[in-house]
Amino acid sequence: MSGSIAQGTSQTHGNTHILHFVVRLPRRMEDVWPAVATPEGLAAWFTPADVLEPRLGGAVTLRDAGSGEITAWDVDRVAEYTVEPGGRIRFHLERDGEHGSALRFLHEFQGEEETEQRWRARFERLIDTLEPA
Repeated sequence: MSGSIAQGTSQTHGNTHILHFVVRLPRRMEDVWPAVATPEGLAAWFTPADVLEPRLGGAVTLRDAGSGEITAWDVDRVAEYTVEPGGRIRFHLERDGEHGSALRFLHEFQGEEETEQRWRARFERLIDTLEPA
């Protein structure tokens, strides 16, 4: 069973950009959670987390995105990081069948640094790291 990345959508409001993706993953939510909510998991496919205090209001530093705080935290379901200059990055996991999960992703940011293509490549790496051996 392999994962898939639904078409990303992009919206622009003034100079604020919002990217949305739905990524179907071949693993249960509990198995995906460490990939979006631990330093080791994030480093494997996105960027090293030099600081990550796993709680609402905890400090976070994502090496390629910036520093800030955890603005949503619901264990095994939602991790949201709001960092400067990187913006708001939200991972929301939902069940998808008996053995899979769906990652609803949102990235809200200013400027032009991020693109749908860069996130698509990251999600391909995420799927690769989660493929059963």
